Amino acid sequence: MATEGPEGDMQLELDSVIGFNGHVPSGLISHPDREHLIYPLGCTVVIENLSKHKQYFLHGHTNNVSCVAVSKNGRYLASGQVTYMGFKADIFLWDYAKRESCGKLTLHKVKVEALAFSPNDQYLVSLGGQDDGSVVLWNVLTKEPICGSPASSLSAGHAVAVSFLNNSDDVFITSGHGTLRVWEVDLLNRKMRPTECQMGQLKRVVTCLAVAENDSCFYCGTSTGDILKMNTKTKLLNSCGPQKGRFSLGVRSLNLLKTGELLIGSGDGKLSLCKEPNYKAAKVQLQGAITSITLRGQGHQFFVGTSQAQIYRFNYPEFKEELVATCHSEAINDIVFPFGTSELFATCAKNDIRVWHTTSHKELLRITIPNMTCNAIEFTRDGKSILSAWNDGKIRAFTPESGRLMYQIENAHSMGVTAIAVTSDCKRIVSGGGEGQVRVWEIGRESQRLVESMKEHKSAVTCIKLKGNNRECVTASSDGACIIWDLVRFIRKQMILSNTLFRCVCYHPEEFQIITSGTDRKIGYWEVFDGSPIRGLEGSMSGAINGMDISDSGSHFVTGGDDKLVKVWDYNEGEATQVGIGHSGSISRIKICPLSKYIISVSNDGAILRWKYPYPI
Repeated sequence: MATEGPEGDMQLELDSVIGFNGHVPSGLISHPDREHLIYPLGCTVVIENLSKHKQYFLHGHTNNVSCVAVSKNGRYLASGQVTYMGFKADIFLWDYAKRESCGKLTLHKVKVEALAFSPNDQYLVSLGGQDDGSVVLWNVLTKEPICGSPASSLSAGHAVAVSFLNNSDDVFITSGHGTLRVWEVDLLNRKMRPTECQMGQLKRVVTCLAVAENDSCFYCGTSTGDILKMNTKTKLLNSCGPQKGRFSLGVRSLNLLKTGELLIGSGDGKLSLCKEPNYKAAKVQLQGAITSITLRGQGHQFFVGTSQAQIYRFNYPEFKEELVATCHSEAINDIVFPFGTSELFATCAKNDIRVWHTTSHKELLRITIPNMTCNAIEFTRDGKSILSAWNDGKIRAFTPESGRLMYQIENAHSMGVTAIAVTSDCKRIVSGGGEGQVRVWEIGRESQRLVESMKEHKSAVTCIKLKGNNRECVTASSDGACIIWDLVRFIRKQMILSNTLFRCVCYHPEEFQIITSGTDRKIGYWEVFDGSPIRGLEGSMSGAINGMDISDSGSHFVTGGDDKLVKVWDYNEGEATQVGIGHSGSISRIKICPLSKYIISVSNDGAILRWKYPYPI
């Protein structure tokens, strides 16, 4: 792949992505061609082929994507984003066939809340967020705004959902906190006129909308957990239900099938298939609040997305879930490969550790410890256990096949365990804590014993790497020091000081040099023998470098950090040879797989990206 990166370097080839932002309302969309799924991930919109699992990426947004819409015939996509207070949030129009941007629409401030295309794809209506409060109608062909208006009256709250009617290009509905309006567009005078819907005594937050096929009525899902049926013509409330047994934690998403049945996704993770007026439902429990329900074709099959970043597939007649894709919904803190194999890898985040199959993206194992954060993980050399460092100060060891807890070391560190490494004979663990201590543990069949505690660092230990012979290790800390320890006599051999918070350190495979990096954006080469500096490279134009790994041959190393770029460096020349663009959150860790086939990088938005390693083994 010979495309140029941002600094003139060759661009790294992105193989695939594991990730889905399940918090975006109606963010998961099945394209009208029935072949592709569209969903947001950080600042990227992903188009995934359902049969071949090939992914395409739409880059352009400068911050997280907050809403996605697809036109009725599938020619256009639109996506809106959030931005910082006082700045304008962009809407991007994408040409689906070319997979590229065909326009940027900028009017709303801070956040674009929701988007909807008109039935014949001529118009796009956009809804600004809480700090903007306006609704704007755009001409899709000219990319110009036609007219705009405040989305809700001064006495009502802000609007959160918008939908066009199915057969009319000049009527759409907006809903939100105490507001439900039907808008009629007067294109000649470039005006839009709202009509408040009469709901009698009911006060509701309408979170989602579904319009009947013939436009005679529309359904509103509310945060109270009931469904309002409104007459489109009279704008009056037709019915409200269910009276008993409302949908727990509110209706989060809503869709209407050709049979007249409603698909209702609630905040407690239940998907219900029911008919009004009594809303007696068949229910299926899923993981996480249901934020998207999208029909494939006529609705014989549909996909459901949840806030815990799970995507499910349902067939209409069976109404049984099939888990299609999973990923982390929180920031990922670490990634490791087992010794000598590239087929699997493990990642850790808040609440859980997951083991993945590298090429198919299948999640093979999930180990959950609720409300705890796993800071670092390591496979033992024999592959018999996964060691993990947790913020509750415990070191836990699990079996890699079943995820059973083998043992845990209580109170291993007083301010949480932040780094971990294991000797190649699997008999000792070296751990680092938030208080700066480095501790060596002896692990036997039945017992775990503290051998030595070394107090030198003044702040959290961020990374530990062991030498091949297990007689020496290097620890990096955010106090600005890297210390090389003697693990036989448990004393400090060398200390490297720098004006930075060290985030990562690596031994060169020949073990005579180490490379470090951190918040000063510099990559430092140091002598192991006396800790003297050899040279420093400018590692990044902006932001700290959080992750680093060196190839088995030592000829190249990779870095990733807050600038969201993956860089491959020539070790001897000290030059970046390839740059990978694809992450939309800060990269927290990065690894080259043991057989040097792939580079895998993980980031704060829960994404796992797999890149082709550019050099032969």
